[in-house]
Amino acid sequence: MEFAELIKTPRADNVVLHRPFYPVVEGTLCLTGHHLIFSSRRQDNVEELWLLHSNIDSIDKRFVGSLGTIIIKCKDLRIIQLDIPGMEECLNIASSIEALSTLDSITLMYPFFYRPMFEVVEDGWHSFLPEREFEVLHSVTNEWRLSYVNKDFSVSPSYPPIVTVPKSIDDEALRKVAMFRHGGRFPVLGYYHKKNGMVMMRSSQPLTGTNGRRCKEDEKLINATLRPGKRGYIIDTRSLNVAQQARAKGGGFEQEAHYPQWRRIHKSIERYHILQESLIKLVEACNDQSHNMDRWLSKLEASNWLTHVKEILTTACLAAQCIDREGASVLVHGTEGTDSTLQVTSLAQIILDPRCRTIRGFEALVEREWLQAGHPFQQRCAQSAYSNSKQKWEAPVFLLFLDCVWQILRQFPCSFEFNYYFLLMLFEHAYASQFGTFLGNNENERCKLKLPQKTMSLWSWVNRPQELNKFKNPLYEANSLVIWPSVAPQSLQLWEGIFLRWNRSSKFLDESYEEMINIIKYNKELQVKVNLLRRQLAELKTDDEMQESL
Repeated sequence: MEFAELIKTPRADNVVLHRPFYPVVEGTLCLTGHHLIFSSRRQDNVEELWLLHSNIDSIDKRFVGSLGTIIIKCKDLRIIQLDIPGMEECLNIASSIEALSTLDSITLMYPFFYRPMFEVVEDGWHSFLPEREFEVLHSVTNEWRLSYVNKDFSVSPSYPPIVTVPKSIDDEALRKVAMFRHGGRFPVLGYYHKKNGMVMMRSSQPLTGTNGRRCKEDEKLINATLRPGKRGYIIDTRSLNVAQQARAKGGGFEQEAHYPQWRRIHKSIERYHILQESLIKLVEACNDQSHNMDRWLSKLEASNWLTHVKEILTTACLAAQCIDREGASVLVHGTEGTDSTLQVTSLAQIILDPRCRTIRGFEALVEREWLQAGHPFQQRCAQSAYSNSKQKWEAPVFLLFLDCVWQILRQFPCSFEFNYYFLLMLFEHAYASQFGTFLGNNENERCKLKLPQKTMSLWSWVNRPQELNKFKNPLYEANSLVIWPSVAPQSLQLWEGIFLRWNRSSKFLDESYEEMINIIKYNKELQVKVNLLRRQLAELKTDDEMQESL
């Protein structure tokens, strides 16, 4: 298919652009295969707006006489308005944008056409390979091994080709366990706690069904993670009621009789359309400027967004507590093990592991616990808060995870190497990007699409020194301790940097951030001077003592 076939009117002049915090400006609008480009050619100032079609969530059209207006609502929650003279031109542009922003084929998306304008120093596709991660683990324990049982994706289509499993379990046993777990997602290692050797495993639900089916290999596999005389915890991210209903559909949960050394805890975390509706209600409340205080607070509460944040953080804290304070290993799963399971396992690691609070460590976490672990980004991030089309698999699962990270970062502002701009950048690229990192739903799809050969990795761009500086937290001081966030309602706040970003100017926040950086820089300079003066003083004292001894 040629993009030209979809572009009925490639260019329109005398278009007026309205967007948040900028003056209204007149200029030329151009449509390409992947971008909407607006350019003003004013004498005093040349302004350009480049908007990826894949960032467009929905568009609305209005007409007053022959003047047409297109309102574009973006996946990054921005709203822009274009006034276009001529009804036919306006209709043509609107239908072109609609067609270009809803392309079905992944291979027609911009990452396959993007060519970087920067020198690629590091190939991000090879930055966080499982073999490298395993080397770190192998340096502290030899009880685990890499399994290539899924190298052709035949055992589990949503798992990566390489997984970490107990050394005592062979590949034949893994194949049997895979047949007992939803989608073939048998228990694999997510995290090893160096302090006490406890681990966090993740999987999907067991297929026990109404007959109480069992699998001895499954029991052996998860028991292999226990120390002698120790118990473990199975954290099921569904309510007991939902888990029991799953049995009628062939799913279910681990029976106490077959897993006597494990205690099962049910923590209800919402999924799919409930989360999507919550995001839609929250964004609607944030965009409505006509609220009085009562109405704003009731709409914020009715969205249930912060309740979802609380549920996820509470479950992650529970998992971390079992490992660090109870000295017990943990298995986390819900139904499929690709959504709430990953929220819990990744947040627990941020609480427990200082490495995950560094930039590289957090990138490795996203790669390992989200991308390689099979979170279906293509499905979940197909629409954001404004789409008019009927929901299918969309849900802001990854955005909720980033919100939870922001809540912890806000409570521990000196314990993270990255700032909130880093989290904001990940949100934007998960929904629309020139990079191939978040394309596809799992490693299997990425492999078939040949993404490492045909697209650029986000990490190749982010990890360049000039980009990294934007994302560094000036307050960071490495903290080797476990950090315990408060999940009390009073401790959780609306993430203004995402949800009020386009409704309220961040000018003063940006200025205060700049001032903070200047103060920290000045403080470091003074510290250098103090150290120099101390050295000089010590040298003078030494000279005096030598004089006296003579």
